[in-house]
Amino acid sequence: MSENVVHLHKPTDPPTPDTAPTVLTVVPDPPPARPVPLWVRSGRAVKTAATHESTRATVRAAARHSLYTINGGRIVARRTWDGRTGARYERMIRAAEAAGNLEAAEEWEERLQRFRAARHHRRMDLLHSPVDAAKGVAVGAGMSIGVLVALGIVMAVNTGEVRDVVTPLTATIDFIALLIRIVQVVWGPALAIGPFLVLLALWSVGRKQHAAPAWALPANVRSGEGEPITPSIVVKALRDLGVPALARAIKEMGDAGASMLGPIRIAGCGVEVDVTLPSGVATNEVQSKRRKLAENLTRHEHEVFITIPEAARTVRLWVADSGALDEPIGPSPLVTDESLTANYKSGKAPWGQDLRGDAAELSVYQRHLLVTGLSNQGKTAALRALALWLALDRSVRFWIADLKGIGDWAMFEGIAQVLIEGPSDDHVIDATEMVEDAVEEMNRRIEERRRNPSIVFEPLIVLVDEAQLAFMCPVVGEDKRPYGGAKATSRYFMAVRKIHNQGRAVDVLMWQGTQDPTDQNLPKLVREGAHTRASLVLGTESQARMALGDKAVDGGAAPHLLRQGLDKGTLVVASDGITIPAGQASITVRTHFIDEEPAAEVADRAKALRDGVTTLRVVDRGEERDALADVAAVLGDAPRLRTNEVLKRLHALDPSAYGDQWTNDRLKALLEEHGEEPKKSHGVMVVHRDHVLRALANRDNEGSASAAE
Repeated sequence: MSENVVHLHKPTDPPTPDTAPTVLTVVPDPPPARPVPLWVRSGRAVKTAATHESTRATVRAAARHSLYTINGGRIVARRTWDGRTGARYERMIRAAEAAGNLEAAEEWEERLQRFRAARHHRRMDLLHSPVDAAKGVAVGAGMSIGVLVALGIVMAVNTGEVRDVVTPLTATIDFIALLIRIVQVVWGPALAIGPFLVLLALWSVGRKQHAAPAWALPANVRSGEGEPITPSIVVKALRDLGVPALARAIKEMGDAGASMLGPIRIAGCGVEVDVTLPSGVATNEVQSKRRKLAENLTRHEHEVFITIPEAARTVRLWVADSGALDEPIGPSPLVTDESLTANYKSGKAPWGQDLRGDAAELSVYQRHLLVTGLSNQGKTAALRALALWLALDRSVRFWIADLKGIGDWAMFEGIAQVLIEGPSDDHVIDATEMVEDAVEEMNRRIEERRRNPSIVFEPLIVLVDEAQLAFMCPVVGEDKRPYGGAKATSRYFMAVRKIHNQGRAVDVLMWQGTQDPTDQNLPKLVREGAHTRASLVLGTESQARMALGDKAVDGGAAPHLLRQGLDKGTLVVASDGITIPAGQASITVRTHFIDEEPAAEVADRAKALRDGVTTLRVVDRGEERDALADVAAVLGDAPRLRTNEVLKRLHALDPSAYGDQWTNDRLKALLEEHGEEPKKSHGVMVVHRDHVLRALANRDNEGSASAAE
C-alpha cells in the first residue's frame, strides 16, 4: 500500500525537470585542523600527570613519611620536656579547672609539688656527685688492681714463675686496648649511620601515632578511625546538636562549656563521660538526637549510647572506639573452661560482655525470663547459653518445648525430662499441656510447702522457645477453650500466668523466647510477669517498650536502634539479676555465641553429672494412670519395700508416667492423700503393702459413698 508524503517545508530551488542536464557539484575538502600549540599539549600532559591517582598516592606517601619523621621528633621532644619539667601536671591542672573538678585540680597540684621537690633533691645531689664519683672510681680501680695482683700471686705460686704475678694485670690491659681499637674502628661508621638510625626511630614514633594530616594518611586509617574524644570535641558536639537553649548556655559560659563535663574515663572499648545539662535543657532533648550527636563526635549512631544516671539533669555518654563494636568478643567460658560449674542459687551465668568490656553475668535464681527480638538475630543462642550453664547444676530439671523444631535444642536429649520439637499445632498443644503439667507440679509443691515450710524443691525450668506460636495457635480443645490467645479462656496464656504468679516461690520458673513482639503474640500480662527481660534488635520504639517496659526505654534502653544483621547477639537487658551501673535501668550485653558442636560438648559434660535422664518427646495425657493401684501392683506379695525400690519399679512399669518427677516426697504425698504414709523400718523409709491396700479400700469406700449421695 502506497503512502503520499506531504512535505511541510517549501524547497528553496525549483524542481529540475527530467530533461534538464545533470549538474556535477564539487565539494571542497575541509581545511586541516589547526595544530595544538606545544605549550597547550605540555600543560595538558602536566595536568594529567599531576592529577593522576598514582601521583596523588606518591605525594601522599612522601608527605606522610616526611611528616612522620618531623612530628615524631616533636612527640619525642614533648615527651622529653614533659619528663623533665612539670608541664604535664600543669596541663592536667588547667583541664581539671576547666571541667570544674576542683578535687582533681588539687590532686594534680599536689603531684606537681612532689615532682618539683624530687627534682630539686636530685639537683642538689649533683653538687656532691663529682666528688663521690671520683672517690668511687679510685676505690674501684684500687680494688680491681689488688684483685688482679692477688690472682697473679696465686698463679705464680702454682706455676713457680715470678712473672705470672703480673699476667692477669697484663691481660686486662690488653683487653682494654682491644676494646679501644674496636671503638676506633666502629666509631666512624657509627657517626655516619647514627643520624639515619635516629631519623628511623623518630619516623617509627610518628607512624605509630599517625602523626600526619588526615589527607596524607592511608585510606584504611582515614576511614577506620574516628577522632579521639576530648572535652572540646564533646562540648562542640553538644553545642551543634540543634538545641537552642543548650547552644546559648554554652556560649554564655565563661569556660566555653567545660564545666558541664565530668572526667572522661576509659570504659572498655570506648570512653564514658557524664554531662550536666544547663537549666532549661531536658535530658530527652539530647536522647532524641542520638544520631546527630554521634555524627558530631565522628562516630556511627550505633557507637554512641545515651543513658540517664541518678544525678538530676545529667546524661551519660558512652562513645565507642571506631569499629570496636564490630569486633567479636571471644568464646564463652563454658567452652574454654571445662572445670566450670553452675549453682542455681548463688551462681551467675557467664552470658557475655557489657560495653565497658567487663564480664556480664546473670543470676537466674527465682527469676522468670523473657528474651525477644526480630527473627535470626541470636535469640535462641542467647537463651540456650543460659540453659547450658544451668544444666551444669545437676539439681536443675528442664522441660523444654522448641516450637521452631530444627534441632537447636537437640543436645538437651538426656538432660531435659521433656523435649518437644516442632512447629505444628500438635506440637503447640503438647507444649501447652507441658506448661499445664508444670502448673500442677507447682500446686503440688505449694501444698507440700504448706505442710512443711522448710522443704526445699529441685528447680524446674519450663522453657518455651518461639512462644509466639503458642499465643497465636488457633486450635480449640474439646472443652471449647482455645489453646492460644490472650484471654482468660486461653489455656497457654492462663498456664503461663499461673506460673508467673506463684511459681517463683517453689522454684518453678518460666523461660520464654519470642519473635517480633506485638500485643497479639506477646500479651502485656505475660511480658510484665518476667523478672528478667532482654531484647535483641527490634523494629520500632513501641516494640522496645513491649519488650523491656517504659521505665527502661525512658532511661535510655534502645534495642530498636541496634543494627539488624550486624548486631546479632547484642541484648539490652532489664533485670535485677545482672549488675547495672548505678542510676541506669538497663544494660547492653554482647553475648557469647556457642555454636552447635561446642554446645553439644557442654551438654555432654552436663549429662555426665546426672544419673541418666529419660527424655519424653510427647506429653501423653490420653491415658491417666491410677498411681495408687500401680503402687500396690509393684509391691506384689512383698509385705514392705523401701521407697527407693518402689520408685524404681514404678519407673520400670511406665517410664513416661513415672519419670524423674516422681520422688520420695511425691510418693509420700500420694499415700497421705488417702490417709496413709510411709513408715521407717530400721532407719529406712519403707512402704507397707497393708497400708497401701487400706488406702485403696478407703478410696473405694469414699467413692461408693459419693455415688450413693
